[in-house]
Amino acid sequence: MAKAMTKSQIADHLARKAGITKKTAVQILDDLAALAYKEAKNSFVLPGIGKLVLAQRKARIGRNPQTGEQIKIPAKKVLKFRVAKAAKDAILGTKK
Repeated sequence: MAKAMTKSQIADHLARKAGITKKTAVQILDDLAALAYKEAKNSFVLPGIGKLVLAQRKARIGRNPQTGEQIKIPAKKVLKFRVAKAAKDAILGTKK
């Protein structure tokens, strides 16, 4: 399995494809990330890739796997990423 691309490698690729400097590409990536963090509470969509969504989990009763004792798990906010259909089809291929 190949290694994941680093931020520097992504910026270099974007800079070459768009004909901009690597410094500008890094700034674009940083600005995109900052915007995603800020807008995640309203849901943030990256067209063709997916959507960041803030969800509320309800309180529930769980079990300690070692002792079997019941424990109360409090409600909390979680961040979810929903992959776009276009991304799934491009990566996995369409079902026949």
